Amino acid sequence: MSVPFRGKISVDIRDSAQDWSPFVAPKAPDGAPSVIYVVLDDVGFASIGCYGGPIETPNIDRIAGSGVRYTQWHTTALCSPTRSCLLTGRNHTRNGMACVTEAASGFPNASGVIPPENGQIQQILGERGWNTFMVGKWHLCPEAEMNLASTRRNWPTGRGFERFYGFLGGETNQWFPELVYDGHPVDPPRSPEEGYHLTEDLTDKALEFIRDAKVLAPEKPFFLYYAPGACHAPHHAPKEWIDRFKGRFDMGYEAMREQTLARQKELGMVPPDTELSPINPIGTPETRTGPKGESFPAVDYTRPWDSLSADEQRLFCRMAEVYAGFLGHADEQIGRLLDYLEESGQRENTMVIVVSDNGASGEGGPNGSVNENLFFNGIAGDINENLAMLDELGGPATFNHYPTGWAMAFNTPFKMWKRYEFAGGTSDACIISWPQGIEAHGEIREQYHHAIDVVPTILDVLGIEAPETIAGHVQSRFDGVSMRYSFDAGALPGARETQFYSMLGSRSIWHQGWTAVTTHPTLSGWSNFAQDTWELYHTDVDRSEMHNLAEQEPERLQEMINLWYAEAGANDAFPLDDRAPLEIILATRPVLSAPRDRYVYFPGLADVPESQSVNIRNRSYAIGARVDIPARGANGAAGASGVLFSHGSRFGGHALYVKDNRLHYVYSFVGSLEQKIVADSELPTGENLILSAAFEKDGEDAPGVAVGTLSLYHGETKVGEGRIKTQPGKFSLGGDGLCVGRDSGDPVTTDYPGEAPWAFSGGTINRVAVDVSGQPYVDLEREAVAMMARE
Repeated sequence: MSVPFRGKISVDIRDSAQDWSPFVAPKAPDGAPSVIYVVLDDVGFASIGCYGGPIETPNIDRIAGSGVRYTQWHTTALCSPTRSCLLTGRNHTRNGMACVTEAASGFPNASGVIPPENGQIQQILGERGWNTFMVGKWHLCPEAEMNLASTRRNWPTGRGFERFYGFLGGETNQWFPELVYDGHPVDPPRSPEEGYHLTEDLTDKALEFIRDAKVLAPEKPFFLYYAPGACHAPHHAPKEWIDRFKGRFDMGYEAMREQTLARQKELGMVPPDTELSPINPIGTPETRTGPKGESFPAVDYTRPWDSLSADEQRLFCRMAEVYAGFLGHADEQIGRLLDYLEESGQRENTMVIVVSDNGASGEGGPNGSVNENLFFNGIAGDINENLAMLDELGGPATFNHYPTGWAMAFNTPFKMWKRYEFAGGTSDACIISWPQGIEAHGEIREQYHHAIDVVPTILDVLGIEAPETIAGHVQSRFDGVSMRYSFDAGALPGARETQFYSMLGSRSIWHQGWTAVTTHPTLSGWSNFAQDTWELYHTDVDRSEMHNLAEQEPERLQEMINLWYAEAGANDAFPLDDRAPLEIILATRPVLSAPRDRYVYFPGLADVPESQSVNIRNRSYAIGARVDIPARGANGAAGASGVLFSHGSRFGGHALYVKDNRLHYVYSFVGSLEQKIVADSELPTGENLILSAAFEKDGEDAPGVAVGTLSLYHGETKVGEGRIKTQPGKFSLGGDGLCVGRDSGDPVTTDYPGEAPWAFSGGTINRVAVDVSGQPYVDLEREAVAMMARE
């Protein structure tokens, strides 16, 4: 709000009176608390210790010990949608976040862009005198804007954060993350061999941001959005942390569910008569098909523990140990934040909020995965491939995810997992601690709440009225309500009456203690939403949604269904989308520049994100590097070597490089098959040489999987060829972009003799062109030669 000038202005300053009030920066009220918002990723209701989970989390437990835990706090069941709720206080579909931003569509409910009229908490607090910092996962920016040529309007620094260090997309490699520092990409400060891990790096930066500001303004409060990648796939953790949990899951996920439920009842986290849902509560590929005979999604099946071989059980147990190590390690980093607050005397007046963005994840499928990118390419994992990588789980050689059985266990006692609007997808941990302002310590609250309620709670605690406008945009209504009433009075009735849910075809509605939910499989492509079966549960007493009362209460069920449609309409929830992952990811979306036949890249460029780079999926392509390579000296000095071009990583990607004085090309098919072609003659020398690889598609091995011949060329001379296949989807959901003259991040292949990025040396790369016109390679070569002659 503009402050009028109340001084006096005359011709001479000596006759004038100053008034600084319109010009000074806003100042928070004296004694205002700081806020730390800890947002965990894919951590189910039954993972952490103070919720009865099997993984010790002493530092999260410390927070719970000085605050309250909520047993009926809910999310949207997916990352971006929940995070939009956590920062705006509005329902996800009103935020343009019906799905993750990588799956955005050209409709208001799923654009991947939060409307400016839905202002975010950091924007509000920054204008009221708080410092605003963010580290970790953003995931609230459309892919077309995750690049250096894009507007920064939807980056953290464009939405009110003064400092940012983290990653923009939905996931990243914890050993080789795609990092952004404020408004530009940066490399990690160390390598995995030097002890690097992303969660530690993020915590270092969080402490740096706070300390840098506190040195200058000790009394100024801050808002820190601390969002580590833990525990989203890939499950990466230091080996010593993984080994701490060795043998802890040997009883299997079904027995673990029983043990966890017993602890939850003892702690009072669930009603004493709560039952465990079946491990396949909505069907299996053998028992259920879609309305037109479609297959039940194989990825959403859980294998009974006693059906596994001894080797499979050993593999599955190790996958759980890796996840536990990941969470335990993240808990230690949260402890570093707490230790700093206590040592600096800030803990008493800092409100710490700990939540997860959705339930434990089922993306690993029934067998788990050593490369989660298989899921996004619509390719089933191979149990033998998983077994072969058992000893590598959690390290840089895997992009791993546990099987669905552990998702059920870490969501005990609920049905299903992330993506589903059953409680397994939406019921999550929420802990709020503020020692100076919450008298209740270690207590449990059963009031029903949702992610949209956190922003109103923060504003209520800080005594701030929501502004009518932010940056000139009139602000919309909040959907959330404050939870502060529940801090010190556990027996008070809840402040919320209704909450609607919609995610990837799954739908539910909660109203006054009852829940109606569809059994529609997510990402199934079944459509026909009007034919969905709705179930009805009295979740005030039946938290695990075990007793379907649809037949006993048909009128109530119909009222609930009608209410869902009313709420969905009021929250812009249509259209519904249950398409398969590969179909969603490959859908057409905006790009900064229209697709073209030829793309030219230069050495020294920042990584080019896949969404804005040349698209070689399911088509012929040619990669040509124009280079100068001097002749070897008479003394036998080393010739040229290194990466000419790379895109992706070992989990999916391709590279053109020079090794042992020969041209090499490798294509890693979703990390499962490394296809390598080596030239049969040594590299030529001279200026303006063209070294290239050309793929000619001549068929499909499976839908979208192109097969054909990859040929290597020195100029117009073919020097090698081999058969390859190319993957149907993206090389990665985020990170590991296209590079020239190096291979940044996680390398495409271990064939490099040196460590990544293994920059090209012994010659000069002038440019690299990638052609997808479908023209014969020889014609492209002649055109390139003619072009160089003109230059």
